[in-house]
Amino acid sequence: MCEFCLKHGEGEKWYLQAKNYSEDMLSDLRRLKFLDQFGDPQFMQREIARADAAFGRIRKMPWFIRSLFTRMITGKMKKLHFSQVVPIEDIEQIFKLTNSIVRVACVCRQATLGKEKRYCYGISLGPDGGKLLEIFRAVEKKYTGGVDDNRFEMLTREEALAAFRAHELEGLCHTVWTFQTPFIGGICNCDRADCLAMRGIFIHDMPAMFRAEYVAEIDAEACSGCRQCMRLCQFGALGYSAATKSVVVDEHRCYGCGICRSTCGTNAIRLMDRAESPVANLWS
Repeated sequence: MCEFCLKHGEGEKWYLQAKNYSEDMLSDLRRLKFLDQFGDPQFMQREIARADAAFGRIRKMPWFIRSLFTRMITGKMKKLHFSQVVPIEDIEQIFKLTNSIVRVACVCRQATLGKEKRYCYGISLGPDGGKLLEIFRAVEKKYTGGVDDNRFEMLTREEALAAFRAHELEGLCHTVWTFQTPFIGGICNCDRADCLAMRGIFIHDMPAMFRAEYVAEIDAEACSGCRQCMRLCQFGALGYSAATKSVVVDEHRCYGCGICRSTCGTNAIRLMDRAESPVANLWS
């Protein structure tokens, strides 16, 4: 299991612990300040530009110095704003824990594309969005001068799950995010083109999320060799064997998101417990 399961989940999946969604955590002044800054578009633009410049400098350093800086930055992110990849089955369990789901614009896409793309979902134990939605509205009023409730879509569990399944067909993997760990305030749907965390991983070698508690496994006998799953994989973990005419998994690269299954017509892909694999027993 990842280190958050040991620290914040009592040895179980940390993101399935109701206490980590507690409304009481939203009274913490550091967390309120962090959420306020997170909602400031100008602040985020400056932080993104500053981070890109810093990562560029770090990449030019000798490997041992680069490794030291990487550990320091990742350690800080784990305290502030870190995530884990989560498959659709566990998303469904999270939705059963929480009482409200609000769909909002993705900060990453606004920064990278300059467009509003609603790939992020605030989740709360409170009804009707709870304190989290109150904070979202207060932040929007502060930085835009008003509140547009059309930007906050309240969804039922069934509507949210349908949206997540549609995101999988787009090739987006699901990630749970902390806002001052261990509080979990949102679920994002990420890709390596526009997600800042995934760009940090693959461009700058800067871990910003744990791999899922699972890893993909393919039944070569059932695989038709259509290779549709390869089109969806964000992590470059799927390859094709010309000898067996089937897809194979690189367990070192697999993050266990499970979205490859959404396009498999023969149900040849399953997720197994990552801890059971001696090859894939790594988390970042």
